[in-house]
Amino acid sequence: MPLWLSFCVSVACIAGGGILANFIGEALPRSWFRADRFPFRTRKWERNGKIYEKVGVHRWKDRVPDMSRVRKKKMVSKHLGKCPTADGVRTLALETCRAEAVHAALCLLSVGLIFLWDNRWLGAGVVVIYVLCNLPFIIIQRYNRPALLGLEERLRRREARKALLRQAREEATLTDESPDPVR
Repeated sequence: MPLWLSFCVSVACIAGGGILANFIGEALPRSWFRADRFPFRTRKWERNGKIYEKVGVHRWKDRVPDMSRVRKKKMVSKHLGKCPTADGVRTLALETCRAEAVHAALCLLSVGLIFLWDNRWLGAGVVVIYVLCNLPFIIIQRYNRPALLGLEERLRRREARKALLRQAREEATLTDESPDPVR
């Protein structure tokens, strides 16, 4: 196969595979993903995502392409809003798992691109470039997830406190409105 045709087929596979992977990832049941289990669980060496600050993820993570900007109605919003809920944050944490799984699968499947090239070294170079292009997205998910899980935990505690206060107020109101048997 001529070099130019191999290149065009590789680009088409990469683009088509990325788009297809996004739709497949959206269709996967969220119950398959658990932020506290392998492979999504934060490792000790990641120091709750802080290790990724060494590559400056906090500076460039909002500048990379994001499918949620393109498919706004079909994807979970990446913004929590002014008053986030624990369930909303949990949903976003599960989305980080889904996105990480999609980008990792794309990296693994890209190995097949080697066989499109007559020159295996050139094919391996394309695979390395493809993996390097997907790696930032995996890093972003692994960087954001620990912060989201910490926020979810704090929001759950706050929501539990509010529920207890609401219950205590309701009980106090019921006690105040009950007829006094002494009168």
